[in-house]
Amino acid sequence: MKFDTKQDVGAPIAFVYKYLTDFDTWERNAMRRGAEVNRTDKLRDPGPGMTWIAKFKYRGKARNLSVRVDAMEAPVNLAMAAFSPVVEGQCKVDLMEMASKRTRLQVTFDLKPKTFAARLFFQSLKLAKGRVERTMTTRAAKLAAQIEEHYHREAA
Repeated sequence: MKFDTKQDVGAPIAFVYKYLTDFDTWERNAMRRGAEVNRTDKLRDPGPGMTWIAKFKYRGKARNLSVRVDAMEAPVNLAMAAFSPVVEGQCKVDLMEMASKRTRLQVTFDLKPKTFAARLFFQSLKLAKGRVERTMTTRAAKLAAQIEEHYHREAA
């Protein structure tokens, strides 16, 4: 099942890419929300092959998720894969420079169930796809606003 959204960000493409690939900050944010995040690779510089294992509670159950960076092409795209016992997915982030201080952010998720229970859940998700995409668009808009705010704070 595929979900995608686009948002325009009022910041240069290089700044947006740098913000999105600040993996240490993403790890800290996840931990602040109660997740246990452990990096499992030995890479010194950010790049393809970076991996994490995250443990968190979702809908009252303990969940485990493995995340891997598949591709990084500065400053235009980032691709990641996520694996759990019930679902696997791909996330692709594409950036396009609209103007010197304007960037289009396009996020695409492709999720696939791995168990029968997950397939049943995906059937109900198909019925609510419009609502899920609206939620995703809202969250992408919040991310775009955060990036813009961070850019204006650094530029001042």
